[in-house]
Amino acid sequence: MVQFDVYTNPSKKGSQAYPFIVDIQNSIIDGLSTRLVIPLTHQKFLQGRTAPILTPQLTSMPAHLLKEPIGSIESLRDTVIDTIDFAVT
Repeated sequence: MVQFDVYTNPSKKGSQAYPFIVDIQNSIIDGLSTRLVIPLTHQKFLQGRTAPILTPQLTSMPAHLLKEPIGSIESLRDTVIDTIDFAVT
């Protein structure tokens, strides 16, 4: 699995509001059975916000649920890391 790859959210319950998730886990810890992910949402759920990445809802997910990536946000790497840093500092 590649850091910053985007996947379709496998959760039937959560996929309406969060149709996609981004894998943010570094490959150094690929041996775990879970991946750290951040949900991505539709623009219509943003209520005035401009970023569809919901960093405060960072969670883990079993790696086997993540199938084929549908894209990547590697180009936004610094922005994603900044949002994580903002959430924890």
